[in-house]
Amino acid sequence: MSVPGKPEGLRERKKLKTRATIRREAFRLIQAQGYHNTTVEQISAAADISPRTFSRYFPTKEAVLLSGDHIDPIVSAFIEAPDELSVIDAYRHAVETTFGALTDAQRAEAVVGQRLMYAVPEARGLLYTEYVRLIDLITEALTKRPGQPADAQERRVLAGAIVGVLIAASHNTPMPDDPISHYLRLLDEKLK
Repeated sequence: MSVPGKPEGLRERKKLKTRATIRREAFRLIQAQGYHNTTVEQISAAADISPRTFSRYFPTKEAVLLSGDHIDPIVSAFIEAPDELSVIDAYRHAVETTFGALTDAQRAEAVVGQRLMYAVPEARGLLYTEYVRLIDLITEALTKRPGQPADAQERRVLAGAIVGVLIAASHNTPMPDDPISHYLRLLDEKLK
C-alpha cells in the first residue's frame, strides 16, 4: 500500500503489483486446497515468478498471510494527524483514514488474509512479531507528535496500550472497524 502524499515510481509500482499478485494467488490456492497442501512453489508458479523471487517479497509462506502493508501508512497518518487530537484519537483517525482509503478489492483481500492468518497456527507467531514491531513504530512516532512523553518507556507503554486495544478488538475478527474505533475511544476516555 502506498503512503499518502508520496508519488510512486515505476519500480515501486511494479514491486507493489508483484506483491499483490503473490498474495492474491496464495490466498486463492490456500482457500482451494488448504494451507498445508499449498507450497511456495505452487504459489510462485501461479504468480508467474520463481520461488527465489517469492522469498524476496515474503521470507516464509506464513508471511504472505500478514497484512503488514497497512502498518506504515497507518503510522504515517498517525504522525500527520491533527495536533489537537489526543494520542489515542490520532491513532484512531489514522486507522480510519488508512482503511477508509482501501478499494473494495484491497479490503476484501485484507479480510481474507486476516481470516487465514487467524486460522493458521504457524502464522500466529508472526502476528505477535508484527504487534511488537507496531509498538516500536508507534513509540518512535510519538516523538514526532507534540506534547508526548520525553521518556522512551512512557512512550512505549502508551504504544503498548494502543496495540493492546488492537489485539483485543482484532483477535479472530478480520477488519473490525467499529470495535477498534469503539475500544480506542474507551481507552482514550479512561486515560483522561
